[in-house]
Amino acid sequence: MKRRFAALTCALTLCAGLALPAAAADFTDVPAGAWYESAVEEAVEQGWMTGVSDTLFSPNATVTRSTVAMVLWRMEGEPTPVWRGHFPDVQINSWYGIAADWACEARIINGTDQGTFSDGVVTRQELAVMLSRYDEYKGLTLAEGSLNLYSDANQVASWAQEGMAHAIGMGWMEGDGGKLSPKSTTTRAQLAVILQRMHTQAMG
Repeated sequence: MKRRFAALTCALTLCAGLALPAAAADFTDVPAGAWYESAVEEAVEQGWMTGVSDTLFSPNATVTRSTVAMVLWRMEGEPTPVWRGHFPDVQINSWYGIAADWACEARIINGTDQGTFSDGVVTRQELAVMLSRYDEYKGLTLAEGSLNLYSDANQVASWAQEGMAHAIGMGWMEGDGGKLSPKSTTTRAQLAVILQRMHTQAMG
């Protein structure tokens, strides 16, 4: 019985990571007319994001480093990394292993000082840096949005200022109540909206 329970727990965890293909209309937690409905629809149709199950998208779940790596890898057409196993804490056959290796080689997601991937939730400024590095990887010039328009601009870390300026300048991220909230997390719904904005601009 314990083995069966453990196997079921592992299966549920794996599904949450791998995600399953579905249409936005199939997700019971994406209400019709929600501010993120069309973004989820596009993200799913394009194959950038998938649900955590056949019926759940989990729009309010926080975005992790592994999710960002997987999403950008999919947007890039799922390229094969030159080498596997860049991070000692990421198994090669894990659901995001190949995406993490590609993101490392593309200099989009760097390891920690210890050389680990250290999967976990990403802040808005961390996400902005990853997205700006993806644009640099694509050979694009970074935008120079003005952070000084926001009352908490001084809370943006020095290493994230260029990335945040790009995300703001491109219109991917917006302030709320005159604040950038650089250290706040991002939800899956918000990420879907950002991806939709990036794709719209790329299409011209």
